[in-house]
Amino acid sequence: MPYSMNEAKVSVSFSCQRCLQPIHVDDSFASLDEHTLAELALPINSHLEVDLESQLASFDHLVRPFRVAESTTDVNGGFMLLSDGPDKEPIGHNLRIKAELFDTLSNNSEIDHPLCDECTDTLLELMDKQLKVAEEEWNDYNNYLKKLETTDDVPDIAKLEQELNGLQLEENKLMEELSALSSEEQSIRQAVQEQEKEKQRLECEEQKYWREYTKHRRDVITTEDEFRSLECQMVYAQSQLEKLKKTNVFNATFYIWHSGPIGTINNFRLGRLPSVAVDWSEINAAWGQTCLLLSALARKMSFSFKQYRLVPYGNHSYIEVLGEGKELPLYGNGGFRFLWDSKYDAAMVAFLDCLQQFKEEIVRRDTDFCLPYLMEKGKIEDASTGSSFSIKIQFNSEEQWTKALKYLLTNLKWMLTWVSSQFTEEKRLANATPDSRNDPLQ
Repeated sequence: MPYSMNEAKVSVSFSCQRCLQPIHVDDSFASLDEHTLAELALPINSHLEVDLESQLASFDHLVRPFRVAESTTDVNGGFMLLSDGPDKEPIGHNLRIKAELFDTLSNNSEIDHPLCDECTDTLLELMDKQLKVAEEEWNDYNNYLKKLETTDDVPDIAKLEQELNGLQLEENKLMEELSALSSEEQSIRQAVQEQEKEKQRLECEEQKYWREYTKHRRDVITTEDEFRSLECQMVYAQSQLEKLKKTNVFNATFYIWHSGPIGTINNFRLGRLPSVAVDWSEINAAWGQTCLLLSALARKMSFSFKQYRLVPYGNHSYIEVLGEGKELPLYGNGGFRFLWDSKYDAAMVAFLDCLQQFKEEIVRRDTDFCLPYLMEKGKIEDASTGSSFSIKIQFNSEEQWTKALKYLLTNLKWMLTWVSSQFTEEKRLANATPDSRNDPLQ
């Protein structure tokens, strides 16, 4: 109905029970007499079942539901429809009559009222379809009834009864089989339940087994890692052992080298020059290392010096004169002077004599052994040049004294190499004996 500003507005009080669309009931339904209500109270097509829910897909047009305000005023913007004229009766009375009408219709049918025009048309179409289906079924039954009335074949009752008895016997047999199968099924179900319990027990056992397996596997992996680690440590230890077996202990302990023209032992310089002022504490420490080395070599060879005994005592080492009770110090604390403490010179001469004694002991054991420098009565001589250098400080120069100490360390290094070669698993005398021509101490 078109909307007009001059027409009266009426609030909506009913909605379609299917699509919830607001509907406006005609005013003629406001007054119904008793005869009309009695007719409406009669059952409406009670034998016809209308399943509207299952036929929703056949709706040609479906309107989505929405809410409608129940207020009778338009203050909040309620949905309003126009009416042709003012109500002749009070609104409450009209609503009650219409509600009774719709309740009566709903109670006498399987469809809730009211319905809008579209839903009513759809419902009528469905009812027409069901009516046609019912008419077709009635025609089929009617034709079959006529066919039975016109046929002359009379069924054999005795045969049918016999057949029925046979079917009943077969039914009883099948029922017995069914009962037996039911019992068997019950026993099978019990067996299945027992198997389920056994399955659960086995699953628990499996989980326990896997937990133990994982634990043992972890222990095995840890043990294998430890074993590999021990193997690596053993290989490393064996390599270190082989390396140590081939290591010259004396060379590793007493490193004899040089610092320019001055010989060194364990990085302590033995000697001094005018251009190289070596502190006397360093020279004394170098003498202590030298004395310790010769003493260790003698012990290794089980050799005792005649007349002397070496006493290594760091930077205050000394030589004891046997039978005299005299100590010759291998340390000093002053510079070069013509009037020098004779005990220091005597100590160095005694040390050179001990070195000569040790050399003679080596030659006694190995006649092929020889030293690059000759030692005799406090002097060292270079056989290749014929030069001789005194080991004393008194009436000597720093250069000559330092040269003699360097030759002394060279001879001592040769002796150290020979002693080391005697106590290795493989004697390598030819390779172990240094060549005097390439010796850095010369």
